Amino acid sequence: MTDMQKLYLLVPLAPLAGAILAGLFGRTIGRAGAHIVTILGVAIAFAASVVIYQDVQAGNSFNGTLYTWMTSGNLTFEVGFLIDPLTVMMMLVVTFVSLMVHIYTIGYMHEDPGYQRFFSYISLFTFSMLMLVMSNNFLQLFFGWEAVGLVSYLLIGFWYERPTAIYANLKAFLVNRVGDFGFLLGIGLIAAYTGSLNYSEVFAQGGALAAQEMAVTGWPLITAICICLFIGAMGKSAQVPLHVWLPDSMEGPTPISALIHAATMVTAGIFMVARMSPLFELSDTALSFVLVIGATTALFMGFLGIVQNDIKRVVAYSTLSQLGYMTVALGVSAYSAAVFHLMTHAFFKALLFLGAGSVIIGMHHDQDMRNMGGLWKYMPITWMTSLLGSLALIGFPFFAGFYSKDSIIEAVHASSIPGAGYALFCVMAGVFVTAFYSFRMYFLVFHGKERFGQDNGGHHDHEGDHDDEEVSSDHHHGLAPGQKPHESPWVVTLPLILLAIPSVVIGFFTIEPMLFGGWFKDAIHVGANHVGLAELAATFHGPVGMALHGLQTAPFWLAMSGVAVAWFFYMVRPDIPAAIQRTFSPVHALLENKYFFDRFNEIVFAGGSRMLGKGLWKVGDQTIIDGMAVNGTAKLVGWVAQISRLFQTGHLYQYAFAMIIGVFILLTFWFNLG
Repeated sequence: MTDMQKLYLLVPLAPLAGAILAGLFGRTIGRAGAHIVTILGVAIAFAASVVIYQDVQAGNSFNGTLYTWMTSGNLTFEVGFLIDPLTVMMMLVVTFVSLMVHIYTIGYMHEDPGYQRFFSYISLFTFSMLMLVMSNNFLQLFFGWEAVGLVSYLLIGFWYERPTAIYANLKAFLVNRVGDFGFLLGIGLIAAYTGSLNYSEVFAQGGALAAQEMAVTGWPLITAICICLFIGAMGKSAQVPLHVWLPDSMEGPTPISALIHAATMVTAGIFMVARMSPLFELSDTALSFVLVIGATTALFMGFLGIVQNDIKRVVAYSTLSQLGYMTVALGVSAYSAAVFHLMTHAFFKALLFLGAGSVIIGMHHDQDMRNMGGLWKYMPITWMTSLLGSLALIGFPFFAGFYSKDSIIEAVHASSIPGAGYALFCVMAGVFVTAFYSFRMYFLVFHGKERFGQDNGGHHDHEGDHDDEEVSSDHHHGLAPGQKPHESPWVVTLPLILLAIPSVVIGFFTIEPMLFGGWFKDAIHVGANHVGLAELAATFHGPVGMALHGLQTAPFWLAMSGVAVAWFFYMVRPDIPAAIQRTFSPVHALLENKYFFDRFNEIVFAGGSRMLGKGLWKVGDQTIIDGMAVNGTAKLVGWVAQISRLFQTGHLYQYAFAMIIGVFILLTFWFNLG
């Protein structure tokens, strides 16, 4: 094993070692020891990722097996790494954002009794995501895929004494199992028709897969494989209709919300489809399916952010919408734009979540934006970094989000894939919606009238706490009358500052190499019939020129209109939103109930499962097993005994007579046979 291969191993194993030490020996090493070993592990992984990035930038790559687990016939199950530009970009994003979240957690969770356990979980989460993005085969990909799902279950339900947290993590677990079933089917089809689980070997057989049809249905095999794989991505990356788990994941502590929504788990599906580009490029049907699902998610999940009052849920629906943008880019074969937006989004979304957490600290764990206002005077660092994150989110020129989001819109505009017209409408309308709900949150939290420290008659949304009986004088949430918010400690504000820097500049410095400089040329494959970003490349004249041109385009004016309307509605005429809500109460009810997806799932799937379970209990258990197999056997024995006792009289002459009759019948039968 070479020194560089040892460095590859160090990246995932360092966070794993920290997770083991904090998890198994947390009481021994104490709270300080737990955060030291986990932060050190992630810091080592980040430093190693930087070295590996420099090596890849020098033209080196790696695709090899480190360990063979099992061989079954021609199929080999291996652990191996694929280190190329796509992988190393993900490694840098995952380790850097995770490092910021680890540091932030020291301040955010310092009073929590599960301090060591939380650090162990988030370090294990980082390990799982790194194993996923570094894999060179479907077995290891599936291991990382399921591992991030398992650890997210533990983290969303971290406060397991709260029923809402238990409901949320169970919901996330079950919804992801639906997607993972499709994902596993896709991997199974690949293994069955190619005889391999190795990426490079499967991609080499792409032409043969495209020429085959499913044995029973006659569907194109490659379309079935790609749609099954994407169903897995729909679960992990929360695309309609498998998005319902993501908003409820807010029941977990804020640091894990940032980690799930920014750099890990939800980005796994986007990364996977980009990695599978040699397969998806062979099926326009699959790409259209991806495109329409992504466009629907981008617009309609953005609408839900408008009616939220919980600061974390606004950011959560923003994540859903931005994941839709990434999925749209995948659908028009702009894979590099999708992972570019994945990268920029990771920084500004982590910033917004951690900024929301800082606000929650300052507000004594009150999350309801209706109880805030005017915080900019009391929390200047949180205010400024949140403003920068919001500008990046809406795609303001020169900010990171501008370069990635505008590239996606241009790629959709240039695409001829079926569904591109619908997608263009959704992403353009989504620009206005994103700007509106982002700055609605910004104005309600940081500007306007101070609404904290008052008895508002119950306008309280708390961190993972929705049970009224828990809110008492002994468990005070929110600022008491006369109290003022306060800026968070440096372990909270330092990550905000460090995340704000790339949220502003990372797009400016990386758009040219990532989209037009061939950075992904060997990692991502785009077919000749898919223009993707080709038209944008022809008109690209540097990041400055793109930003200046962006000031004249429709997306910029749509975003500015969204900001202006949010300012007017919530700073100048706050009576207008209330009047609109009354006038369009059916629409508001639809949005408040999240398009009734949850209600539908409860009635159809949960209700159907309960009916099926009740039927199996009544018919299968009580009637067949208990009634026939168990009690029925006993009754049969009793019935036979009742008949038999008629012949057991105790008189010898009756027994002798019965024996004579028996011998007579036997002899008669015997002679008839002869």
